[in-house]
Amino acid sequence: MKKFLALILTVVVLSSVFPYVNPDYESPIVKVVEACAPAVVKIDVTKTVRTSFFDPYFEDFFRKWFGELPPGFERQVSSLGSGFIFDPEGYILTNYHVVGGADNITVTLLDGSKYDAEYIGGDEELDIAVIKIKATDKKFPYLGFGDSDKVKIGEWAIAIGNPLGFQHTVTVGVVSATNRKIPKPDGSGYYVGLIQTDAAINPGNSGGPLLNIHGEVIGINTAIVNPQEAVNLGFAIPINTVKKFLDTILTKKKVEKAYLGVTVMTLTEETAKALGLETTSGALITSVQKGSPAEKAGLKEGDVILKVDDQDVRSHEELVSIIHTYKPGDTATLTIERKGKIMKVQVTFGSSSEEETAAAEGEKTIDVLGITVANITPADRETYSIPEEIQGVIVRESSGKFGIQKGDIIVAVYINGRRYDINSVEDLERVASGIKKGDYVALYIYRNGARVFVSFIYQK
Repeated sequence: MKKFLALILTVVVLSSVFPYVNPDYESPIVKVVEACAPAVVKIDVTKTVRTSFFDPYFEDFFRKWFGELPPGFERQVSSLGSGFIFDPEGYILTNYHVVGGADNITVTLLDGSKYDAEYIGGDEELDIAVIKIKATDKKFPYLGFGDSDKVKIGEWAIAIGNPLGFQHTVTVGVVSATNRKIPKPDGSGYYVGLIQTDAAINPGNSGGPLLNIHGEVIGINTAIVNPQEAVNLGFAIPINTVKKFLDTILTKKKVEKAYLGVTVMTLTEETAKALGLETTSGALITSVQKGSPAEKAGLKEGDVILKVDDQDVRSHEELVSIIHTYKPGDTATLTIERKGKIMKVQVTFGSSSEEETAAAEGEKTIDVLGITVANITPADRETYSIPEEIQGVIVRESSGKFGIQKGDIIVAVYINGRRYDINSVEDLERVASGIKKGDYVALYIYRNGARVFVSFIYQK
């Protein structure tokens, strides 16, 4: 007992001799979180998803007993993400993949208050979107934007979001790298110019802010790598990229992207050797559209684009993704190889908005095929690397019925052995209207540089 009392006395004495280290210190991260967390929101979304049967067993079963395949069924799915208020009126920035196609959006603030929100606009390719809280006569806390061009490797990075549904979780790390480029999970292109951080980011963090030590938003948390491959690798869209397009999202509900006016292919080592080129990777120009920014800048067929400003280009898909982070009127320096010589070319990007607007007005939904199509624009030829000699209509949206994909070019339709060439939306409308139950149908399609057939027996 005496030993126990002596031990207690020793602890008390030592506590008075050795006070707390830095007793008046408060981490600046605490101040950032206190100031910024009220403007970060949890986003709950419900969407309607159309499901079809693709298993051969089910196809045989329905054909045997019902004579046709089921048209599919719709079901409601729920998902969650993060976002942050950037305007006191309740405007919120987040990722497109969080809110795109939503039927209902609900946001929850730090104090637990919930509000319905409406989708304002955004862009699937850039993965940015704006929603707005449905509330009047109320001012909300909001965050200010930093300058992501000034972000330095090694500086503090603070993420606030809702990983796995754990609301307003704070994680801290540093900026690990800048100007990163990673492929999108669906294979549709690349995220480019990203900020990499080792602040832990998990599903549910998408759309939340990446903050600097001053409480300014430097990025929108967007992607993580496969956790089975690596940990502590998160990526954010630089806020300066977002700022470029924010005005048009708010006013026109969509993004106006830059347009160069070239058709390119990914350079292979074999092609490079055949053409006598020094480089073995890049985007090889196969044609230059007349009157385009590319022609005005002096680009020529056979040139290989190696860089756009400081971003390396290794493929056709990378080039398109990089160009689409610029807006019409922006100027960039292209590093190219021409006949073995490295050159730099200044180009001012144009806009194909007039052509896209006209094409959008001419879009038609072809119900029997489950697709929405439009006439091909110059921007489509650049994005999907469609040669000028390829004529047809482009698939803007597809339900996935019959294996038709977004970006496919329908060149011709065969019905019971007869070919119908497709040169316009009206051509496809007319041909599709004649498809009847039991018809053998084959679509002749240009897809990713190859010509393929998609065939089926039509079951109404």
